[in-house]
Amino acid sequence: MPVYFVRPYRSTDKPHIEHANALIRQYLPKHSSFADLTAKEVKEIEWSLNNRPRKELGYRTPHEFFYLNLQSKCCAS
Repeated sequence: MPVYFVRPYRSTDKPHIEHANALIRQYLPKHSSFADLTAKEVKEIEWSLNNRPRKELGYRTPHEFFYLNLQSKCCAS
């Protein structure tokens, strides 16, 4: 499996992570405290993000895309 290391403080090296951070910031603004965040709230944010259609996935959700690819890899005999 290839492994990639990004340079510190270079957001251009990791555009997908930066996009994910921007989506998370819609729920948790910068400088907000995570101390009062419950596990249920984290799960709700996680569910919302994993069930949001993405243009780069052909307007499928990350959840759909993951399971379609998993199914094609493990059940393609």
